[in-house]
Amino acid sequence: MIRAAQAGDGRAFESLLQEHYEIIFRMAFKWCGNRADAEDITQNACIKLARNIETYKFEAAFTSWLYRLVINTAIDWKRQNKTHIALPEHADDTISTGDSSAEDKLQAREMLAQVMALPEKEKTALLLVFSEGLTHAEAAFAMGCKESTVSWYVHEARKKLGVKDDGKKKERRHG
Repeated sequence: MIRAAQAGDGRAFESLLQEHYEIIFRMAFKWCGNRADAEDITQNACIKLARNIETYKFEAAFTSWLYRLVINTAIDWKRQNKTHIALPEHADDTISTGDSSAEDKLQAREMLAQVMALPEKEKTALLLVFSEGLTHAEAAFAMGCKESTVSWYVHEARKKLGVKDDGKKKERRHG
């Protein structure tokens, strides 16, 4: 299907887009946290996909290549619109874990706000690795950097968020 789309087959491209549209939108939404902005980013990513499908070289999974396209589109969109990335809409629904206490939900909401405020590359690495389930190698391809760089971004993000490598929140000393 990808090769047919690269050769100019409109139906193949439409099928490819339908198959991957949810991935494009989901990543855009996670990256910006706002449905309207995610729709704009998704539309721009679809246009970029149509213009650049022939540049996919089958060197990595198509979805890894697609993540790179969406991330670059989101970064370009942010620069063009000079928009502050906000806490995701319906964050309480997203972070609800069933019987969570109000305190747990507040802590989760605060952590989500901290993630959204991280530098672009650290936030992107966290989203790809922990939210999308990519390996560091796959995230590196999507981000256009080395695997060790992704590991560094994740490490730095965890440090800024006060999370140990074992996933537990660090005790903060007061005083």
